[in-house]
Amino acid sequence: MTTAATPRPCSIADALAVVGEKYSLLVLREVFFGVHRFDGIARNIRAPRDILTTWLRRLVDAGVLEKVQYNDRPPRYEYRPTPAGEELRPVVLMLLRWGDRRLNDVPPTVFEHSCGATLDPAVVCRACGTEVESRSLTPRFTTPGWTVPGRIDPRAGPGRTGVEPVCTTSRRHCSYRC
Repeated sequence: MTTAATPRPCSIADALAVVGEKYSLLVLREVFFGVHRFDGIARNIRAPRDILTTWLRRLVDAGVLEKVQYNDRPPRYEYRPTPAGEELRPVVLMLLRWGDRRLNDVPPTVFEHSCGATLDPAVVCRACGTEVESRSLTPRFTTPGWTVPGRIDPRAGPGRTGVEPVCTTSRRHCSYRC
């Protein structure tokens, strides 16, 4: 049952539970840059070893990275992105772009694309090929009882909050009489 204290159902919140901590994103940065071994990752992100061990384990457990043995004696491992981890590469590149544009006078790292140009990542709609801008997006909620302003309180009734609720659900799931 949805209550007033129930947070908005959100894939962003779910994803942040897996990769939203500073060290998990820095680990992904290093793996995407080609640094796969524990010592190299630890050196480049300057994370305490116990914290890095914890975050590597969490990323492996979440299916974002896989732990691959590269030496038998002594056993040594490296970390590689899984297909789910590879799906996070554009996210890391967009964070890099934002940091380069908003926080650094000179980008500390630039990437050359296979076309020869310096990479300037963008989110592009696969259907039409245009760059996605906020004014071109309209949210459509698939969770019953939620709209842009938030949860619809079925006890409030239309007009009680000063905003007429907009039903975004099928009649079968709707708390209002649509």
